[in-house]
Amino acid sequence: MAARVFIGLGGNQGDVAAAFGSATAAIAALPETRATAMSSLYASPAWGGVVQEDYVNAVLEIDTGMAPEALLESLLAIERAHGRDRASGPRWGPRPLDCDILLYDDVKMDTDQLQVPHPRMAERAFVLIPLAEIAPDLTIPGLGALMPLVHRISEQPIRRIARGTLHVHQPR
Repeated sequence: MAARVFIGLGGNQGDVAAAFGSATAAIAALPETRATAMSSLYASPAWGGVVQEDYVNAVLEIDTGMAPEALLESLLAIERAHGRDRASGPRWGPRPLDCDILLYDDVKMDTDQLQVPHPRMAERAFVLIPLAEIAPDLTIPGLGALMPLVHRISEQPIRRIARGTLHVHQPR
């Protein structure tokens, strides 16, 4: 049975929109995986105190039969293929591509490798607003309904820079 998964995409180096397109295609090509929706692209100031360009973010919804840990390993490989090296540079520094599992069905897990739901998602407009665009009725395990969380972060600066696709069509 396929799990409904939401993946946060981010980046601020190079052609981020092209990286998102390439990453989305690579994710959709994973075993037992189908991309179902992609939010618009949003720009917001970088987090973490490192002076850098604004980030571009989006949320991709997929259905997958992959286990959470296997999906994470595949996402990290996609990041590396796009030039991201998590082992070097500052934690919140510039990067060409970031792929984070935000939600994996109703699963709550906390391991050395993966925390689901993403531990800081409720604090970040660049996660919640694109997520609300494609899944406004979502309930987040341990946090509750999505829309009240969105209203709590409404003061954070964020702007839509490109429209997404509510339904992603892919060849099979």
